Amino acid sequence: MTSYSEILVDTADRVATITLNRPDKLNAWTGTMQDEVKAAVLAASKDDNVRCIVVTGAGRGFCAGADMGGLQEIEASGGESSLGPQMADSTQLFKGAPGPAVAEHFPGRFGYLFSCPKPIIAAINGPCAGIGLIFTLYCDLRFAAEEAKFTTAFAARGLIAEHGISWLLPRLVGEAHALDLLFTARKFLGAEADKVGLVNKALPGERLMDHVSETARMLSNDVSPRSVAIMKRQIRASYFQTFAEALTIGDTEMQESFASPDFKEGVDSFVERRAPNFESV
Repeated sequence: MTSYSEILVDTADRVATITLNRPDKLNAWTGTMQDEVKAAVLAASKDDNVRCIVVTGAGRGFCAGADMGGLQEIEASGGESSLGPQMADSTQLFKGAPGPAVAEHFPGRFGYLFSCPKPIIAAINGPCAGIGLIFTLYCDLRFAAEEAKFTTAFAARGLIAEHGISWLLPRLVGEAHALDLLFTARKFLGAEADKVGLVNKALPGERLMDHVSETARMLSNDVSPRSVAIMKRQIRASYFQTFAEALTIGDTEMQESFASPDFKEGVDSFVERRAPNFESV
């Protein structure tokens, strides 16, 4: 088993849970954490015993943004740091995964999360700021504690919208809300994040992980991993397609689905009124 220094990884019931583990720093993001999260996601994507990935934070925070020591390091070095821009080639990381290729459209620090064939859930249990907030935007589903505090933070640090948030955020919450949250760098709670569409749902903190666990369980057992992997890529690829192109890909993928074991199992389990036993991706 791989040993990590700034995250914890637990796999149970087909779900890999990655916990950012610097609770004394509200899980502030570092270069080491970045590398370890990526390694853990890649490992989970290759593990047939994993069908869903959950990312959360240890202690009372999710991720309070970039470690301030790293930001001071950038200032001292004139802009060079492990927290600086990263243009990573992820085109080969998930080679052979079903569905249209999307890696070429999403380079950078977190683009690999869009290419990962397995659904990724962010369980935002507490403060979520800056690069921590950006990370969650690359996850497929986001659930938050109602009392969790959010902020984009960048304008308050003399920074700009980085790592693709200027492209991602308006697509989730609309331009008006995106400009508000980016310009003001104001703090807002999980309840507002739910209201503007930044998260799928906000819940009382004591109910958050139960809800996330139930969602992860459903994704791991009740639906086809192949179907989820392809639909995930269809959605992300559609940002760069015409309707006609998306329609053609959908028609092609549907024909291939008819020939897949999961289609037969999906129909048989429904007719036989039993739980499905789908294949891994």
